Amino acid sequence: MCGIAGFLDNTKGKKKIIKNMTDRIAHRGPDAEGFYTDEYVALGHRRLSIIDLSTGNQPMFNEDESLVVVFNGEIYNYPELKDKLKKKHKFATTSDTEVLLHGYEEWGKDLPKKLRGMFAFAIWDKKNKTLFCARDNFGIKPFYYYQNEDVFMFASEIKSFLEHPSFKKEFNQDILASYLSFSFTPTNETFFKNVYRLEPGYSITIKDGEITKDRFYKIEFNEKSRSYDKAVKEIADAMKDSVEHHMLSDVEVGSFLSSGVDSSYIVSLAKPSKTYTVGYDIPEYNEIDYAKDLTDKLNITNISKKITKDEYIKIIPKIMYMMDEPSSDPAAIALFFVAQLARKDVKVVLSGEGADEFFGGYNTYGESKYMRMYNKIPYCIRHMIAKIASIFPEVRGINFLIRQGTTLEENYIGVNRVFGHNEIKKMLKLKNQIDNKNITAPIYEEQKGKSDIIKMQAIDINFWLIKDILQKADRMSMANSLECRVPFIDKKVFGVASSLPANYKISASTTKVALRDAAKTVIPNESYKKRKLGFPVPLRKWMRDEDLYTEIKTTFSKDFVSEFFNKEYIIKLLEQHKTEKKDNYKKVWTIYCFLKWYEIFFIENKQYN
Repeated sequence: MCGIAGFLDNTKGKKKIIKNMTDRIAHRGPDAEGFYTDEYVALGHRRLSIIDLSTGNQPMFNEDESLVVVFNGEIYNYPELKDKLKKKHKFATTSDTEVLLHGYEEWGKDLPKKLRGMFAFAIWDKKNKTLFCARDNFGIKPFYYYQNEDVFMFASEIKSFLEHPSFKKEFNQDILASYLSFSFTPTNETFFKNVYRLEPGYSITIKDGEITKDRFYKIEFNEKSRSYDKAVKEIADAMKDSVEHHMLSDVEVGSFLSSGVDSSYIVSLAKPSKTYTVGYDIPEYNEIDYAKDLTDKLNITNISKKITKDEYIKIIPKIMYMMDEPSSDPAAIALFFVAQLARKDVKVVLSGEGADEFFGGYNTYGESKYMRMYNKIPYCIRHMIAKIASIFPEVRGINFLIRQGTTLEENYIGVNRVFGHNEIKKMLKLKNQIDNKNITAPIYEEQKGKSDIIKMQAIDINFWLIKDILQKADRMSMANSLECRVPFIDKKVFGVASSLPANYKISASTTKVALRDAAKTVIPNESYKKRKLGFPVPLRKWMRDEDLYTEIKTTFSKDFVSEFFNKEYIIKLLEQHKTEKKDNYKKVWTIYCFLKWYEIFFIENKQYN
């Protein structure tokens, strides 16, 4: 796992610039640094040594040094690919990085199709003056790029761009409304103008200032009929194989562990010597005892930490800096602390992200008995009721009427929706905001004709999983110089998950039906039954305590806030939560996280190590 950066332009002093760009992300790779520059390009690399500790440094060259690569990630099938390639190519290292070089020589733009793993890389072809870049199928590893006038640059994190003299740091206000709805940045645009994330499953080629984009992987669902027992076995076989591949390492591999089926399944398969859990003093937000029960039965070690409220509040500015963009996912901070804990012992951990989205882990994917009863009413009547309901403030019952009286395409933007359109109009001062339906429309179009559960899964994979869950997993682990591997998010595992019929995913009584039964065969306690909590955070309660309430109110009252928000409205949201008139904690936290992020990057211009 590493940090990469580079640029194409005619700037003088490339070596100093690229060093500064990689120094900004030194936390991603504290073990080594390396650079390549010529009159056209500069490439930089910060290394966290995991595979081939002695000869795997980057940038790396092929035999005649006509190709040079910088790479962030792990290629889990590199031994198999190497066996094919070494018949025609000479290898100088035992690293997975060198497979990219010889793979590009052999397969060109088709190289990413051959790879199983998590990756973001750039290959400079000296002969053809071409830069080829690619990002893995599900976006586990980040890749940002910036193009403005005569400069193109890329990096693992946006903050690298701040060190380039041609980078113009400008706030992109057009996506603030969508952030307030989704709770993260759902677009390939970012909050920095002219900075984009390369979409998962895409490559780009830059030659003579022109960018060509190619898609090498598409997230597709194709339900396949087979017996339930056969499906369970397919899941078990795929997960066993994936975990074995994800254990490939020249250093020790540990694992995060919560109390739910996802991480318990991974730990029970991998049996790492050390696992890591965080919790709190409040019993309903503490998973440590559940995790300890599993590790005792597996005869492995569990190391835990209880996060205090003071620690949680104090670390918020650093979290916003490390995330690059605002995210109001409270679990990001818990993830930072568990990564910090693990890094004391290991460089690599396994984690359970992706199971919910792949295998049907959300209750919203199924119909409750109330939904089934209400949906017997003709749609035209439900639609009229929804139009009337949309006039009123958004509360639980009203939201139900709106959802059931509109199409999925009109209403569903993901499992973690925060603000609705009407409320955003009341509190946000900015105009010309991107419409959420325009953001989700391409995904719905790709899944046209599929069932509602598949459409919801596709939305949650493309937005919630890729742009929030994996974003925070990468940033919070790498902030602590820790590699986080996610065995559920594997193309072979998805091949099985994407073929499951709906009733193998969710039932009237539970979620992830077939996955739980596959996990049951190896988990030695009853974690396979447990509802996922995922390092829960007592933020709802803390926000009513005087210290956090005062911190948020002070932030909401600052002068710059009025550029974006109706101050009276957002302070009212906070007061309603404080006095327990309404549960507004998600809304308040989403606004607060944006303001803290904006303050760091556009007012204070702070750096956090």
